[in-house]
Amino acid sequence: PEPMAGERSPCFSPLQCLLLSADFNYNTDGYDGDGTDEHKSQDGSETMPYIDESPTMSPQLSARGQDGEAVSPTPQALLIPGGDMDTEKGLEMRKLVLSGFLASEEIYINQLEALLLPMKPLKATATTSQPVLTIQQIETIFYKIQDIFVVHKEFYDELYPNIQQWDNKVTVGHLFQKLASQLGVYKAFVDNYKVAVETARQCSQANIQFQKISENLKVKGPKDSKDCTTTVTMEALLYKPIDRVTRSTLVLHDLLKHTPKDHPDFPLLQDALRISQNFLSSINEEIDPRRTAVTTPKGEARQLVKDGFLVEVSEGTRKLRHVFLFTDLLLCAKTKKMAVGKHQQYDCKWYIPLADLAFQTLDDTDVCPHVHTMSEEEIEEMKMKISVIKSDIQKEKKALKGQTRALDRLRKKMNEQESWLLLHSPTIPFRIHNKHGKSYLFLLSSDYERSEWREAIQKLQKKDLQACLLSSVELQVLTGSCFKLRTVHNIPVTSNKDDDESPGLYGFLHVIVHSATGFKESANLYCTLEVDSFGYFVSKAKTRVFRDTTEPQWNEEFEIELEGSQCLRILCYEKCYDKSKLNKDDNEIVDKIMGKGQVQLDPQTVQSKNWHMDVIEMNGIKVEFSMKFTSRDLSLKRTPSKKQSGVFGVKISVVTKRERSKVPFIVRQCIEEVEKRGIEEVGIYRISGVATDIQALKAVFDTNTKDILVMLSDMDINAIAGTLKLYFRELPEPLLTDRLYLAFMEGIALSDPAAKENCMMHLLRSLPDPNLITFLTLLEHLKRVAEKEPINKMSLHNLATVFGPTLLRPSEVETKGHINLASDIWSHDVMAQVQVLLYYLQHPPISISELKRNTLYFSTDV
Repeated sequence: PEPMAGERSPCFSPLQCLLLSADFNYNTDGYDGDGTDEHKSQDGSETMPYIDESPTMSPQLSARGQDGEAVSPTPQALLIPGGDMDTEKGLEMRKLVLSGFLASEEIYINQLEALLLPMKPLKATATTSQPVLTIQQIETIFYKIQDIFVVHKEFYDELYPNIQQWDNKVTVGHLFQKLASQLGVYKAFVDNYKVAVETARQCSQANIQFQKISENLKVKGPKDSKDCTTTVTMEALLYKPIDRVTRSTLVLHDLLKHTPKDHPDFPLLQDALRISQNFLSSINEEIDPRRTAVTTPKGEARQLVKDGFLVEVSEGTRKLRHVFLFTDLLLCAKTKKMAVGKHQQYDCKWYIPLADLAFQTLDDTDVCPHVHTMSEEEIEEMKMKISVIKSDIQKEKKALKGQTRALDRLRKKMNEQESWLLLHSPTIPFRIHNKHGKSYLFLLSSDYERSEWREAIQKLQKKDLQACLLSSVELQVLTGSCFKLRTVHNIPVTSNKDDDESPGLYGFLHVIVHSATGFKESANLYCTLEVDSFGYFVSKAKTRVFRDTTEPQWNEEFEIELEGSQCLRILCYEKCYDKSKLNKDDNEIVDKIMGKGQVQLDPQTVQSKNWHMDVIEMNGIKVEFSMKFTSRDLSLKRTPSKKQSGVFGVKISVVTKRERSKVPFIVRQCIEEVEKRGIEEVGIYRISGVATDIQALKAVFDTNTKDILVMLSDMDINAIAGTLKLYFRELPEPLLTDRLYLAFMEGIALSDPAAKENCMMHLLRSLPDPNLITFLTLLEHLKRVAEKEPINKMSLHNLATVFGPTLLRPSEVETKGHINLASDIWSHDVMAQVQVLLYYLQHPPISISELKRNTLYFSTDV
């Protein structure tokens, strides 16, 4: 079957996709992407991928198996303040989880039934003169399916009446305990899975009748659904039990989270979870691909000018390389796998003498290799996982139980996940060409880095260089010396930093870019701002182009969100309007960098409430700017407007009542204007509008003057987008309300897709009407913006990142107790807020009438 939207395309074989872990266990050291033989054992045979049974993460089942995003459960401490109300709410969540799981069990049983349906007629023909398959083939393909079906049918039949006659005293733990004790049947299925799929494929190729059967299996829809049947392939259905074996473990986590400790179910569910996890561990112990290591002699060599970790695209795959720039050549190396206790060493992948090196940009004759890029969703999901682990590490340190093993395990996991992020996030191409040979492509996360490497190489090329050819011995000696000479020792991830290093700033940085001086001749000039986040730099804002001047006066203010940032970079560009100079590469900026510089974000300097003026000097150019910082806890304070006649800072119910409208006028007008002329604007809603323009629009809406529409049609579209964001941010209570905040956090943390669907729709129904109708209006608008993603570069995920934390924020009361862990809780919270909005953005259209009609919302997709 085609992968669903938001799923990872299968780049492994079905077996390798089998149970891909949330640990992203790519390699022993977690960052070398040379994964061609990733799931091979020493004898070269395929091995089974690792299954993750850790409670902090939902297993990330890839390709065919992945039905919903795996989102990490929210730390319990954030969710459940004490009290009877919460116990009641927990029990309500229990029902939502169980009814969702029941719905998905029904679909699973229907899938198993569909798989079993052809088995009897096939067996019947096996003994005739014209068998479709032999008895042995039938037993191999349908091995243990009947047993699995019986186990789940019994479980479903016993659970169903409990949900139908639900009250808070209902116990289901014994049913889950029984289900867990029968998991052994899956062990046999998993062991046979590879052979079953292979046999089914061979039989399909050999027998046209069986091919027709295996491509058209009919799966019944749920009892309550209008969809009668769906057609599914046998291979897809054979994958379902693999998917299911981890599903029950996820549901047990969800149930335990919402079952009071004194409830009779609690010990039974704990026991069921223990059995399930032991079962998953027992499978994992048999999966241990190990590879042998090789060593090379070491030596000494010439002068090293610069080195660092870069992502190279080699044969269409991303590999993390350590690149060394020597006085006369550029050498690209990878870290060798070493036996324990041996010194780490490098292996040279290629080198280019600087005399032969040229920078390549794409022209018509070149074909850009297709590189598999991760979606924004996957990148953000990984950030979320890292934030959760960071917060776990902080808790572990505070507990001081002396359990260094637990801490080491968390650090290892974080290292693997940050390394994955480092490998998959860069998109800016940096091409290097050997005049007498191949071209190479690196991907960098920032234009700043690219120009640093380019400048360092060009500076060395100004000297009179001779082309050099190294003998294999010389190359070995040079590569060996890299280990001693290198200046960058570890890949740039948090887990490689010292504990006492600053964790960086979390919150909002306000920056005004004033002006620049020092240009020799008139040019069209603009600046971009970058900050570091999760070990790499991201571009966050861009000033307008000041045309034909030597002294640009931008005076533009931007608000930049910081996630553990320590550094602000400013790049100054000359805009290229000459179309003939534009090259064909998508991400390549052809505008010329005139200068670049950076400042450390020192918490002491930045955190004073006043603006802090500064100058960055770059290549003889001076850029003047001011900045101030607002920490997250301060930015939460929503101050209601003093005058209730305006719209900013006034309750949404007051505004809609006054206007006699369902959706505030300001929301409708801004949406209309963006859809009219901003829907193809690159970075719409992400690029900040000029602060003074936004303030002017705010004043006009607040006083409700007649000039609103004229002013809107003349105003820069980023300012209008900024005004809409400001309106939602200044509401006295967030659009999705303070009351439901924790429930949204709990709902999005549910691992089971059906339970999540149930809960998330239930929460929408709980919103006041003006909030709900405005939210659904905004949702449909953002979906229309994302349809233009190829042009405006704004995916659903980008939009969720921009709006999530604005529509959904904890109230001040809930945050008071957590200030000590501010950075971790914030980064985790913000990501969960993004996930909530993304969930609704990716959901099929939600109609109010349908929503109000359905009291229990079952998902028909498992």
